[in-house]
Amino acid sequence: MNKVNRIIFVLMLAMFTAVAQAQTTDADTAGVMRSNGKIYVVVAIVITILLGLFFYVFSLDRKISKLEKK
Repeated sequence: MNKVNRIIFVLMLAMFTAVAQAQTTDADTAGVMRSNGKIYVVVAIVITILLGLFFYVFSLDRKISKLEKK
């Protein structure tokens, strides 16, 4: 369980870093994407990818734990 907590902590730090860097983007680009509604598509895709990665890491951890117990 300790490994899972470490993985979650590292991923959360990576997400916070990405959010902090995303705040420095050009305002014109963000305004255009927001007005066209494309920003929501980008956010949905990023969230889908992150959820997929979280699921993969948790399932991989479970499989490795089962193998270690045997």
